[in-house]
Amino acid sequence: MLDIEKIAREMALSYKESVLPMIGSELSLPDRDEIISILNDVKRLMFPAYFAPNEAKGDALAFSEPLLYSIYGRIKKQISLALSFKKKGDVGAEAEKIATRFISELPKIHKILITDAEAAFEGDPAAGSKEEIIFSYPGFYAIFVYRVAHLLYEDGVALVPRVMTEHAHSQTGIDINPGATIGEYFFIDHGTGIVIGETTVIGKRVRLYQGVTLGALSPRKGQSLAGVKRHPTIKDNVTIYSGASILGGDTVIGEGAVIGGNSFITESVADNARVSIKLPELIIKK
Repeated sequence: MLDIEKIAREMALSYKESVLPMIGSELSLPDRDEIISILNDVKRLMFPAYFAPNEAKGDALAFSEPLLYSIYGRIKKQISLALSFKKKGDVGAEAEKIATRFISELPKIHKILITDAEAAFEGDPAAGSKEEIIFSYPGFYAIFVYRVAHLLYEDGVALVPRVMTEHAHSQTGIDINPGATIGEYFFIDHGTGIVIGETTVIGKRVRLYQGVTLGALSPRKGQSLAGVKRHPTIKDNVTIYSGASILGGDTVIGEGAVIGGNSFITESVADNARVSIKLPELIIKK
């Protein structure tokens, strides 16, 4: 016979014995759903004709100003909760400062995103228009979310930027850590399975195809590696084809290099190099 009371007592004991806080009063976290809602509003702000066509009809200022006020107030609250997660005491002034910088940087992010759309259009002959890229490409969406989340990561905000990029990861299959540094005119083609680690540095006009990993050599040392450069540096005008893995914080892919599909690289590559693996033997039986 089912004994709910007994199970509830066991759960309560498990909560008490856990090394992590388990009851709501013990832990104050940002609101994940609200963070995603804010992210959606930032997307509307960046591209109103695409994602808010009924609200943005001619008067740009009348559309953007109240939306900016709304985003500012809501993101400030989530930043405050995130700062409280890490720090004790009053974090209101710091949250206001970070939220102000976040809002102030959005016009700059908008300009960079336009370069990303241009890079996608230049690099994909299947793209019918730049509008198609903004409206529908998962790679572009993942880049948009990364660029917004990176602002908060730079200011040391816990949880919120990671919620943003993991939401994009769940929607697109593209995993970009908010700590990565990525230059303008960045293009992800197809995208599924791409992983870009926290300390990765990517220059301008870099193009990645599906299944690329820009990762660390070994995570076995765990938290002792926090803050250490453990992911590769990709310089300007590099193309990395599908399935390639480039690992290690000392690994630098030189400017203009082309990395062939399924390559496994743990050492630096010179400027303008062409890297490929030997073709495997193909056996066809009738």
